[in-house]
Amino acid sequence: MHTSFALDGRTALVTGASRGLGMAIAEGLAGAGADIIGVSATQPSSGSEVQRRVEGAGRRFVGRACNFADRQQTHALVDWLDDQGHRVDILVNNAGIIRRAPAAEHTDSDWDAVLEVNLTAPFVLTRELAKPMIARGHGKVVFVASILGFQGGVTVPGYAATKSAVIGLTKALANEWAGLGVNVNAIAPGYVRTDNTQVLQDDAERSEAIRTRIPAGHWGTPDQIAGTAVYLSSPAADYVHGSVVTVDGGWMGR
Repeated sequence: MHTSFALDGRTALVTGASRGLGMAIAEGLAGAGADIIGVSATQPSSGSEVQRRVEGAGRRFVGRACNFADRQQTHALVDWLDDQGHRVDILVNNAGIIRRAPAAEHTDSDWDAVLEVNLTAPFVLTRELAKPMIARGHGKVVFVASILGFQGGVTVPGYAATKSAVIGLTKALANEWAGLGVNVNAIAPGYVRTDNTQVLQDDAERSEAIRTRIPAGHWGTPDQIAGTAVYLSSPAADYVHGSVVTVDGGWMGR
């Protein structure tokens, strides 16, 4: 690996690390040399698949459960990191949920849950973990947005709203912190085979309609997102600030 992509000596905190994109990103960062703190609502302290993959790459892994739908748990995570002396050099805000319902039937509770997990928790976590990054003059923050941050989607108003907001937040934070040595960027995945898209994958007609619209001709896989996360977390991206990288098989270019 070219040294500009190496992450040796860095520690990355990846949210939503127990499966899907988060697990692939954690494994990719570990492969580049980073130790991993994996956080998700169901993340055990030991014995997880993501731990096996990270340690298989020769890196250290720490697991921590945190339900980002609960603001108090988000703050408790920050306190735990401080108490344990964990220095976070790279923060990947990947955890997210989706609630599918026609807009006229989209409940307050679904709206509130999606905004808390997808937008407020990442902001709170980033705000707190960026403070020591700023003090050190170095850090990387990577948000996971979505192509629905540019498009509205169908029957996912809360999700689309949060992903649009994440893109705006990425740019706003980059404007403030770029001159302080902290890179803030985002990845906007297209249609990727994860739990969040399972309902679409299970609908044969919808799944095929999506596939045929993708210039690459196929749905993405989590490992195809991980490389961009490694790049944005690495010295190779030191002059990249406020960018939103679409990884979508060409969807947005069509």
